[in-house]
Amino acid sequence: MKFLNRLILSLFGAMALSQTFAQEAPPTGQVLDKIVAKVDNNIVLESDVQQTYIEALAQAQQGIEAPTRCNVFESLMINKLMVAKAEIDSVLVTEPEVMLQVDNRFNAVLQQFGGDEAALIQMYGKTAEQLKSELEDVIREQMIVSKMRAKITEGLTVSPAEVRTFFNSIPTDSLPLFTSEATVGQIVKKPVVNAKVREEIIAQLRQFKQDILDGKADFADLAKRHSEDPGSGAQGGDLGFFRRGELAPEYESTALGLRQGEISDPVETQFGFHMIQLLEIKGSTFNTRHILRIPKATEEDILKAERYLDSLKKQILAEKIDFAKAAKEYSEDRGTSDNGGYFTDPSTNSNRLSLRTLEDPVLYFTIDTMAVGNITNPIRFEDPREGTKVRILYYHAKYPAHRANLNDDYEKMKAATLRRKEEDVLSKWFITAKEDVFIDIDPAYDRCNVLQGK
Repeated sequence: MKFLNRLILSLFGAMALSQTFAQEAPPTGQVLDKIVAKVDNNIVLESDVQQTYIEALAQAQQGIEAPTRCNVFESLMINKLMVAKAEIDSVLVTEPEVMLQVDNRFNAVLQQFGGDEAALIQMYGKTAEQLKSELEDVIREQMIVSKMRAKITEGLTVSPAEVRTFFNSIPTDSLPLFTSEATVGQIVKKPVVNAKVREEIIAQLRQFKQDILDGKADFADLAKRHSEDPGSGAQGGDLGFFRRGELAPEYESTALGLRQGEISDPVETQFGFHMIQLLEIKGSTFNTRHILRIPKATEEDILKAERYLDSLKKQILAEKIDFAKAAKEYSEDRGTSDNGGYFTDPSTNSNRLSLRTLEDPVLYFTIDTMAVGNITNPIRFEDPREGTKVRILYYHAKYPAHRANLNDDYEKMKAATLRRKEEDVLSKWFITAKEDVFIDIDPAYDRCNVLQGK
C-alpha cells in the first residue's frame, strides 16, 4: 500500500503549480515553523509537510486514498536527496530554463484574474516579482528532481502483461475513482505578421547594433529596456551556458558563427527577432546574450488567421478532412499537433483527461458549455511568449465518472505501472545515494523510518 500512497503525491494527486496562488489563503496570523529535516544544504520545513499533506487530503476527497504524514514527509525527503545528489553529479538546470517556467506558471495564474495584474496583487498583497520569487525555488527544485529521476530511470519500459499484473494487484476498493473526463483537441494558427511590422523591428535591432558599435549605447542596458525575453531581459540579455542543440537552430548557428564579443545582425526564430552577442565558448557549451523583439500581429493579421481556421473548420464539418489529420498538417502548436491536436494528461500521456487538467480557465469554461462533437468558431488567446494566436477547439468525446478499469484507463494504469517500476529502481538508488550526503531528521519524524529502501 505504500506505493499506492506515493501515487497520490505523484501520479494522481500532484497539485499543479499554476494553482499555487489560487489555493493560498491570505495570511491570518503568524504560524510557528521549524526545520524538520536537512539533506546537505537543503531543508524541509514543518510547514512544507503540513501544506503538502493538506493538498493530498484534498485529493482523497475525490476518491483517492490519502497518504499518511510519513508518506508526505518521505516524498519531500526524496526530493531533497535528489537535489543534493544532483549538485554532486552536476545535474543542473539553467536560470533561463527556470525563469521561462516561472513566467509560464505565473501567466497561467494571472489568467485566472482575467489578466489583471493589479487584481492579483491586491488579492495577495505582494508584487508580481515577489510572487514569481516564491515560485522560483519551487520550480527549480521540481525541474532538478525531474532531471535526476529521468537520469536514474532512463530506459525503463513496461509490457502489457506487467500492466495487467499491476492492475490486478490493486484491491477493488482501492482503485481510484476518476471524475468525468473528456477528449479535447485544438488547431492553432499563429497570425502571420505583416511585412511592415517585421521591417520596423529589423531596422530597430540594426540601429541598436550600430549604437553599441559607436559607443552610444550599452548592450546590457538596451536588453533590460527593450528585450521581450522575460527570462534574460532583466539579466542584460545574458542566457548563460547552453549545450549545442538546446537552443533554436537559427539562433545557435548564428551564435556559433560569431567571434567572441561579436554582435550579429537580426536573426529570426520561432520566438521573434534576435540580436545576438557571443560571450564565450567553453568545451561543448556556449554563452550568449541577446535582445529579443517579438513582432506583434495587427488586427488584420489576426482576422486573416481567423478566416483561415474558419475555412478549415468548414472542411472538417463537411468531412473533407479528418480533424486529427488537419491538426497534424496545419496546427502550429507542436505540443498537441503531433498527437492529432488532442490535449494529453502529462502524467499519463492519455487523451482522456478531466477538464480541471486544462490549466487555462477560459479553455475550461469554453469546453464546459459545448456539446460533444462540436467545433468552436476561431477563438483568440494569448501565448505568454508569442503573443496573440487563434485556435478552434473540438469536443471529441465525454466519459462519465467511473472506477478505474483496464479498458477505459489503460494509459493511466500503464503510467502507474511504470511509476512503480521506477520506484523499485529509485529505492535501490536511495540506499547508496543517502550515504553520499549529510541527513539530519527531527526526532518527531524518527517513527517514519524514511529512506530505508524498503
